[in-house]
Amino acid sequence: MIKQSISETKILTAAKKVFLEKGMAGARMQDIADEAGINKAMLHYYFRNKEKLFDVIFEQSSELFFPKITAIIQSDISLFEKIETFCSAYIEMLLQNPYLPLFILNEANKQPERFRRKFWKNREHLFAKFAKDLSAEITKRKIIRINSAHVFLNMISMCIFPFIAKPVWMMSSGMKEEEFIRFMEERKKVVPAFIIQSLKK
Repeated sequence: MIKQSISETKILTAAKKVFLEKGMAGARMQDIADEAGINKAMLHYYFRNKEKLFDVIFEQSSELFFPKITAIIQSDISLFEKIETFCSAYIEMLLQNPYLPLFILNEANKQPERFRRKFWKNREHLFAKFAKDLSAEITKRKIIRINSAHVFLNMISMCIFPFIAKPVWMMSSGMKEEEFIRFMEERKKVVPAFIIQSLKK
């Protein structure tokens, strides 16, 4: 049982790397076996085909990504606290799983209907809840009148972009890995502060 667990972990780690680099269409089972340091027969023993393996990886990635974010958006905390909590949790999740942004975005763009059907599940209400909260604050005249889509996309893009642009940013800025991590820790506070300030009257 221990050996199986170790082998499966090795395969899943290798598959994440290969799927991230090549996507579902470009990845081959041989690529994954080579990356994992095993033969293809052993790979097929654990995962019958590429589609089954991809489903496991994609579902794991989606489940890392969505539940905590959903819980924050659905909570009854104030709008500003929600923005602060969302940005901090989002950046922390990306620091721990830096492969996630490109992995999920690439596959959601390539196979949007499959993504919606299999992995988005019942999360269509997520943006609607945030929009309702923001609208309530506008009605109370506590914040400026603004389309909630702009605010939500600003939150997401300001958190996610540094991870997507990381190779180019680090090369152009000369930033090292440990500096990037410290920089992103700072952005847990900088991003929500910037967004909240932009909403205040």
